[in-house]
Amino acid sequence: MFILNCDRAYLHAHPERDLTPDESARYESSLTERARGVPAQYITGHQEFWGMDFIVTPAVLIPRPETEHVIEVVLDCVGRAPSPASPLRIADVGTGSGAIALALARELPSAEIHATDISTSALEIARANAARHQLEDRVHFHRTDLLGGLQSESFDFIVSNPPYVGESEEDQVQLEVRKFEPRNAVFAGPVGTEVIARLIPQAHNALKPAGWLVLEISGTIVETVKALLPAWDNVQVTPDLQSIPRVMRAQKPHA
Repeated sequence: MFILNCDRAYLHAHPERDLTPDESARYESSLTERARGVPAQYITGHQEFWGMDFIVTPAVLIPRPETEHVIEVVLDCVGRAPSPASPLRIADVGTGSGAIALALARELPSAEIHATDISTSALEIARANAARHQLEDRVHFHRTDLLGGLQSESFDFIVSNPPYVGESEEDQVQLEVRKFEPRNAVFAGPVGTEVIARLIPQAHNALKPAGWLVLEISGTIVETVKALLPAWDNVQVTPDLQSIPRVMRAQKPHA
């Protein structure tokens, strides 16, 4: 489908279709890349997330289905709250491909979305995805470390899929992730909570009273992250479809 630039229906409807010499060469090249472990998404340059097609390159983490739970948790929090007096302001920290920010922009058309990343290359991909989905006027991109430079007490939600794998767990991570995906988007440091430990106090400062912090996590760090949230209310963990703790939400106290 990638080589022929066609959909699955075309592929099945035209079994007699022969590849041209150029198509055959590109197909063999793609198979060779995949055989050496390059993720298929980096070969094709695309990945689906939340029903949207995203451009991906080795500059960004490949969006995964588990991260869609982050969107679900944010929408759940929005649905339970009374209608805000002003449009919601949301910050997506470490946006990478822009998947979370753009999915939220689509689901919450009146919200003001800000997305940060320390990587210039990642922000280029995120901006391309915003343009691709005609959301470039809805999402404001910032090159900064976490929430650096953003106004205090100005956001209703801060969401993030931060690096949360410890270097001590490296041998448990899939080889293609270790070898090909951006290391600083996967590994946080020796333990795995180093980035989250920096983000939590910044988020507390940047959120409005009663605002929500929503983080993707792993089962190995859930108790450690809970211990970092003594000043927060309504701390809850949402499991993924494999019953692994996947998303943690915490609410800044009302006053």
